[in-house]
Amino acid sequence: MVAALELYLDVDATRRVRTLWRALEAEGIPTLGSLHQKHRPHISLAAARTIDPVAAAAALDGLAVGRGITVQMDFVGQFVGRVLWLGVTMTGELLDHHRAVHERLAAGGVEIWEHYQPGRWVPHCTVSLRVPNPMMAPAIRRCLEILPLSATVTGAAIADHANDIAHPL
Repeated sequence: MVAALELYLDVDATRRVRTLWRALEAEGIPTLGSLHQKHRPHISLAAARTIDPVAAAAALDGLAVGRGITVQMDFVGQFVGRVLWLGVTMTGELLDHHRAVHERLAAGGVEIWEHYQPGRWVPHCTVSLRVPNPMMAPAIRRCLEILPLSATVTGAAIADHANDIAHPL
């Protein structure tokens, strides 16, 4: 089980990432689009085994989480375990916002995994959680075809797809 504070992208960026998902699926590469129908292209600011959406919303009350921030995806990355993602270029605005969100969550008693904490977080938009090893190089090439990708954050939510939770912030 994984819960996350997800930042959602504008319509054009969402369309482009979904097009990438469909192209990879056509090549036999599973994506977030096929993992769970409710997944939307997003950037996770925080994640944990569980996140109480009411506690998180209370901790973040008055903060327009992510809204209006422009992000640039300029590279492709891979985490151990065959996770493929589009890399978000770090900016001062994004770092400051991430830190502000985490300070509020911590003050509200909302625990987040260490690798999402300020100073450790790698901002990214996940493409696939399980690229078959022989398909990694073709998947990376396909991802590079849509880059660079600029996006504006238009909304945020606490999401836990396995438990059918999508709590807008």
